[in-house]
Amino acid sequence: MFRITKEFHFSASHQLKSLPPEHQCARLHGHNYVVEVELSAETLNEHGFVRDYHELAPLKHYIDETFDHRHLNEVLGHDRVTAECLARHFYEWCKARLPETTAVRVSETAKTWAEYRP
Repeated sequence: MFRITKEFHFSASHQLKSLPPEHQCARLHGHNYVVEVELSAETLNEHGFVRDYHELAPLKHYIDETFDHRHLNEVLGHDRVTAECLARHFYEWCKARLPETTAVRVSETAKTWAEYRP
């Protein structure tokens, strides 16, 4: 199995309103997010790629236009905007356009990652 990954970055705010008010994440706060998409294939295409990295440009555009410097609760229309939920959201968006998508990881900090891999 061949596997490639590409990383994307954006900054945004969110609020986890279902948490107790004294929890730090219940307050409005922001992160510098890192999104890593993974694509896999058993064979390479005629150019020797799983997928040309340039073909992931629509994901960069989607992230930049829809998520960067936005309030994620408003973007996604709910109050449970966790790294886990974002990983699934980006996975589903990618899978619909890039069938080789096998996983998406989202980081809110340099030490934490959430991954969605069906």
